[in-house]
Amino acid sequence: MIFIDGRPLMLASSSSSSPHPQGIEILNALMGHPTVLSSSHAFKDIPERKFTSSEESSSERPSQPNFVYLFQREYAAVDPAMVDFVGTDEATTCVGLAIRNRQSGMTSVAHMDSPDVVEIGLTQMLSLVVNNGSRAELDVHLIGGFEDAPAGVSNQVSRTGRPGKQVGYSLPLCIKIVESLWKRQEKFRIQTMFVLGHNTKRDAEGNAYPIFNGFLVETATGSVFPASFDGTSRCPDEIVRRIRVTACNDDPSWKGKLLETYDTLTDKFVVAPCCWSRHQLRIALTFYSLSDPEILFTCSTSPLAEGPDFVYNIRRQWDYLIKHPDWRMTFPEKQPRVFARTNRGGWMRC
Repeated sequence: MIFIDGRPLMLASSSSSSPHPQGIEILNALMGHPTVLSSSHAFKDIPERKFTSSEESSSERPSQPNFVYLFQREYAAVDPAMVDFVGTDEATTCVGLAIRNRQSGMTSVAHMDSPDVVEIGLTQMLSLVVNNGSRAELDVHLIGGFEDAPAGVSNQVSRTGRPGKQVGYSLPLCIKIVESLWKRQEKFRIQTMFVLGHNTKRDAEGNAYPIFNGFLVETATGSVFPASFDGTSRCPDEIVRRIRVTACNDDPSWKGKLLETYDTLTDKFVVAPCCWSRHQLRIALTFYSLSDPEILFTCSTSPLAEGPDFVYNIRRQWDYLIKHPDWRMTFPEKQPRVFARTNRGGWMRC
């Protein structure tokens, strides 16, 4: 169930009395709601926080706050007693979803990249945020995605809720998220919906770009800020986790699921074994010789909107695959890669 301003969301269409309205109706009602419009304007005016990390152990350098960073298709539920911030970035057509239990402060964040992972992903996200039988008040923030439909193509869907072939990636994902929230029994209180048109800017040629690509949740207060992270803070085990996003597509055990990486109870990162196929290695060997623009337009769903390090990070993944063609070199005896937090807030391989 979706609530806004403390009341159930009302739909304006004639089918609003239906127990199963189309996702596009729910999305339109939310995007045009005065409270959502107001919160979007306010969010756009918040300065973006640039997050960096340091593993330097000098006693003169203060310890950094405990934070958890998420890559594409990952999720994490964090305890405010152990984690100060949780966030993600590098979202263009993806959508970041944050759900926080007002009573306990438990916060779950996911970087969703496809409608296929939404339904099971929500169940994963809520498993440690909502107790069985609990009537918890759940604050919800959706940030990311933009009007990525090709120029001249209307970013709309039919009233059946089924997007057309050229509708882009962000809109179908947003539709699936709000439709799934609507159908569940939990009470989701929408606080931020900075997606699609609210998160779109255009250049002089009319090309669309997201205003913000990431965000950070302060677990103690529930405050949400636009954020970006650098190479030192997208950790731990950056390259292996990036490769896993692609490798999981060939693993049926991850079908329809978000990737589990962070262990809530122990405050550790546990990167489960994943195997990369010869097909991935062939792609790395074949595509590595392409020019940067060719890689950008081949590997991205939104090539004009990617960050300046997108191609660099792709090449780093291919470098790793070429140097470690057998996944068992990375996961000896098929054991996970475990990282514990240091006393200065960083991460150390166990």
